[in-house]
Amino acid sequence: MNSLYHHRHGGQAESGEVIGNALDFSVNISPVFPFGGSLPVDPSALQAYPSIDGRGVKEFYRRRFGLDDATVLALNGAVEGIYLLPRALGIRRMLLLSPTFYEYGRAARIAGAETGFVRLSPCDGFAVPSLELLAGQLEGFDAFFLANPNNPTGTLFPPELTMALASRFQDKWFFVDEAFIQFLPDFQDASLMKRVQAFRNIVVVHSLTKFYALPGLRLGALVAHPDTIRRLCDFKEPWTVNVVAELVAGELAGCGAYETVLMAMMTAERERIVSALSQMPELHIAGGAANFFLMKWRGECSLDRLLAAFMQQGIMVRDCRNFEGLEDDYFRFAIRTPGENDILLEAFQADRQLRES
Repeated sequence: MNSLYHHRHGGQAESGEVIGNALDFSVNISPVFPFGGSLPVDPSALQAYPSIDGRGVKEFYRRRFGLDDATVLALNGAVEGIYLLPRALGIRRMLLLSPTFYEYGRAARIAGAETGFVRLSPCDGFAVPSLELLAGQLEGFDAFFLANPNNPTGTLFPPELTMALASRFQDKWFFVDEAFIQFLPDFQDASLMKRVQAFRNIVVVHSLTKFYALPGLRLGALVAHPDTIRRLCDFKEPWTVNVVAELVAGELAGCGAYETVLMAMMTAERERIVSALSQMPELHIAGGAANFFLMKWRGECSLDRLLAAFMQQGIMVRDCRNFEGLEDDYFRFAIRTPGENDILLEAFQADRQLRES
């Protein structure tokens, strides 16, 4: 099999096929759409070239987060930035969290970089190690790629910790993936996007895919010191952001009502799900800081049986046993709408009752 597809993404069966009719809790995107039933795009716009530098995406970051254009590099999805960073900055040894998103390590390997790992342990809820422990592990590496919150563990990586490391190791790069940052109630305090001007060695990778439910459109950006952005521009291909993405990004900046409603729903549903699942000893919540939960299955039957039972009911969750460190019966599911979450909770309860009968 082509190495590009050897790892399974959410929303896919083991065969790699997308399951179209399932209620999909495996993909960590917003369960609601900011534009109702249609995208705000004039078809005539498709007859024009997009801007060479993704100007519409930059406009979003200026309007929504108050960022200077010089600190933003527009991307065709955050994954473009993940692969650009080690290649453009000549990274030779990259430190990663483990478990974490697969693409960081793959991007390093394609760029010819070696990888090392900060092992997160289930014994302390996959918590991030102390400053001194991380400082010791950074010796010999020229970059650290981390995520806040981390996927799939939901681990929070305090921005103060990143800044402390970046200040101590000014000769090393710190790449921070904030794909899920907007799902945090205090995301503006947790994000480093407004603080990068003070650090030439921090680069934030941000995605509009998750929070605005637009995975098919590919929208994101790198946010960094202007000098770093200029350096990255020397290696980035032109015209990677299409005109539809530019137009939609411009509209997203005015979706304040959507953001308020979504976050209220996420907060209420997160609390409700925690309350319900805490009553089930066969389930252990291993992480849930963002819009998803990492779960450890401790039931009498196998995790395979549970996942098969869910699929029979048209429910997909993410089997996480292909993540290093999560082989011991971990799975993940996203928070969806109240009615959809009811279906999942009822499925958990029904499976429990069946085993007890």
